[in-house]
Amino acid sequence: MCKRLLILLLLSAVLTGCDRQETLSVTASLAAPPEKPLPTDRIAERVADRMPRIHLNHHPFDDTIATNALMLFVNSLDYDHSFFLASDITEFQQQATNLDNQVEAGNVSFSQTVFDRFKERVTNRVAYADTLLDKGFDLDKNETWQWKRDKAPWAANQKEWDDLWRKKLKNEYVSRLAAIEADREDQEQQTGTNTVAEAEGTNTIAEIDESLTPTEFVRERYKQYQLLIDINDDRETILERYLSAFTHSYDPHSDYLSPRSVEDFDINMRLSLVGIGAILRSEDGAAKITQLIAGGPAEVDGRLQPGDKIIAVTQGDNAPEVSILYWPLSKAVRLIRGEKGTKVILTVIPAEDTTGTRTRKIDLIRDEVKLEAQAAKGEIKELQDAGGKLHHLGVLTLPEFYADFEAARKGDTEARRASTDVRRILEEFSTNRVDGVVLDLRNDGGGSLTEAIDIAGLFIPLGPIVQVREQRGVAVLPDGDPETLYRGPLVVLVNRLSASASEIVAAALQDYDRAVIVGGSKTHGKGTVQTVFPLSKLSSDLGSLKVTTAGFYRITGGSTQLLGVAPDVVLPSLYDTLEIGEEFLPNALPWSQIRSAYYRPWYQSVKPFIPELRKRSKMRIKNTPEFKNFLARRDRIRQRMETPDVSLKLSDRIADILSEKELDTIQDEMIGVDGDGDKDKKKEDPILDETLNILSDLVNLTEGETVITKTD
Repeated sequence: MCKRLLILLLLSAVLTGCDRQETLSVTASLAAPPEKPLPTDRIAERVADRMPRIHLNHHPFDDTIATNALMLFVNSLDYDHSFFLASDITEFQQQATNLDNQVEAGNVSFSQTVFDRFKERVTNRVAYADTLLDKGFDLDKNETWQWKRDKAPWAANQKEWDDLWRKKLKNEYVSRLAAIEADREDQEQQTGTNTVAEAEGTNTIAEIDESLTPTEFVRERYKQYQLLIDINDDRETILERYLSAFTHSYDPHSDYLSPRSVEDFDINMRLSLVGIGAILRSEDGAAKITQLIAGGPAEVDGRLQPGDKIIAVTQGDNAPEVSILYWPLSKAVRLIRGEKGTKVILTVIPAEDTTGTRTRKIDLIRDEVKLEAQAAKGEIKELQDAGGKLHHLGVLTLPEFYADFEAARKGDTEARRASTDVRRILEEFSTNRVDGVVLDLRNDGGGSLTEAIDIAGLFIPLGPIVQVREQRGVAVLPDGDPETLYRGPLVVLVNRLSASASEIVAAALQDYDRAVIVGGSKTHGKGTVQTVFPLSKLSSDLGSLKVTTAGFYRITGGSTQLLGVAPDVVLPSLYDTLEIGEEFLPNALPWSQIRSAYYRPWYQSVKPFIPELRKRSKMRIKNTPEFKNFLARRDRIRQRMETPDVSLKLSDRIADILSEKELDTIQDEMIGVDGDGDKDKKKEDPILDETLNILSDLVNLTEGETVITKTD
C-alpha cells in the first residue's frame, strides 16, 4: 500500500494505508478542550453526508452501517463484554436502525446515553471489585477463566455478572501473584535457597512493582480506570469514538479525527525524530505494538516486539508506574513520549502470552530515530552447498520504501530515495560478482508507491507493476525504465509484517515469475489507501475524515487486500500463530478481483524450480536442530493461542510460567537480542539462513545465469 514516509516521535505514521494508529511528537502536549462549544451537529451531518460519497465502496449511510456502528461503539467501551449487561445491549439495539437518521440530522445524543450507562456500570463494578478483593480468593479451586471475551455474551443477570467479575478479578490477582511466586521459585532453584514466599509479601522480581501487593495492585488498577472514565467524559472524546464507529463500519482504516486529533496529526507531519520508534494501535484496552521503526531505540534494543502490549509506563527509575490500560491511545502515547536522552520504562505483556500472566519491564532511552538505520543495506554472505560448492550471496535488506519528499519538491537531485540506495547496493553486488540475491522485506510496512514501482523495475524490463482502483476507475502503474539492473537468481523474503509497498513488490515479482517468494503463510494483506479530508476548508473546528479511497491490485487482477501475498516456499513463522494481519480486523474489506493487465512474464520463469526448492527446504528444516527448537516454540505458542481458557488455580499458573519462560520474547524474523536477552550477541536468524539455502539451490538449478547487467 502507499505509505508516505513520516518518521515520527514514537512511530512512523502512515498517511495512506496503515492500521488505525496514533502518532507522537516531542513538542505536543495534552490538548485542552476547545474553549468554544464543539459544533457536534454540523460535524455529524458532514460525516454522514461525505462517507458514502468519498469512500471507495460508496455504501449508503443506512441501517446496516448504523447497526454495525452501535456494536463497534459498545465494544470500544467494553471490549471484553464485562461491564454492560445483556439488558443494556438489548435496550441499545432497539435504537440501532434510528441511529443513521439521527446522525444525518446532526443528533449524537445517543452516544452520551450509552456512555452514561457505561459510567454507571463501571462505578458499580469498581465498588464490587473492592468487596471481592477484601474477601480474597480460593487459590486451590479448580476453575478456569475465558481469556478472550470479545465475542462472549454479556451477563444475563446479576448472578452471572457477579460470578463473571469474581473470575475476572481472580484472574488478575492470580496472574500477579503467580508471577511473583514463579520468580521466587526460579531464584531458589538458581541459588539453592529455600525461602518461603508469602502470598502478600514483598516481590523481588524486576518485572513487577515491588511496592504493591497483588491485592493492592488490582485495586489500584480499577481506581485508576474509574478516574480515567470520569476524565474522558467530554464531548470531543465521546464524539470521536462514536463517529469513528460509523466510519469503521465501512472499513477498519477509516476514521473520524476530532479537532484535537487533527492537531496531533499535524504535529506528527513535521517529521519529529525523537521517541522509542514503534507503531501502536489500541487493542483489548492496551497499546499494542504493530511495527518497530528501523533505527529507533526499540528496534535497536530488540526486546520490544510486534504483538507486545504496553499496559503501564514509568518515567525514569524513581517515578511511579502509571497504568495505561483502557486509556485512549492518543493519551497513552503522550505519556510514552518524552525528550531525547530520558528514560521510559514500559510494562509489557508479551505477544505470545494470552493470559497476561507474564509481564516484563523494558527500559528504553528516548532517542532520535536514526535515518541511516532505515536505509537499505547490503551484505554478502558465503555459503557452501551440499556438494561443496561455495556461493557468494547478496542480502539486500529494505526496512522501508523511503523517499525524502521535501527535498525532492525543492529540486534536490540528491534527495534520499530507497530506489537509489537499492541500485547502489546491486551495483556493489555486481562488482563482487554475487551468485544470487535475497531481497529481505520482512517487517517492511511499506512506504512510497513510486519507490516500490522503481525498485521492482530494477529486476524486470518495461511492464506494469500494480493496478490502483479508485472512484474514477482503474489505473495501471508501470515501470517505465527499460533497464534491468539485476537478472540473476532472486529470492524475496517476507512475513506477516510485510505490508503495502512490500506486498506490491513481492506480488509483481511473483506474477512475472521473476523471483521465488519465501516466508510465512502470507504477508499482511493491507491493500487499501486512505486519504485525509478536512470537514471544513475554512475552520479546524470540525475535524477531518480519514477515508479509504483506493485499493491495490496485482497485475494478474487479484487484490492484495486480505489475502496478501502467499509465498512459493513457506517457512515456519511465529507470527503465523498470532493475530497479526488484515483478516483479524473487524469489517476488513473483502478480497476482490479486476481485469488482468497485459504483461510478459520473465524469460526464464522460476516456476519449474519451485517444487524442487520446496522439497529440499522441507528436508533441511526436518533435519536441522535449530529449526526443531523453533518449531517446538511455534507449536507451543499456537497451542496457547488456541486454548480459550486458563486455569485460576495458583499452582497451575506458576507451573505454566516456569515451563514457558523461554517464550518471553518472540525471536524469529526480528533482528534483536539473543535467547538470553543479551543485546551484544548476534541473534540467530534461522529464517534468513534457510532462505540463503533456498537461494543457493536456485543458483544451482538455474546453472549460473548472468547475474548483473549495468547499463551506462
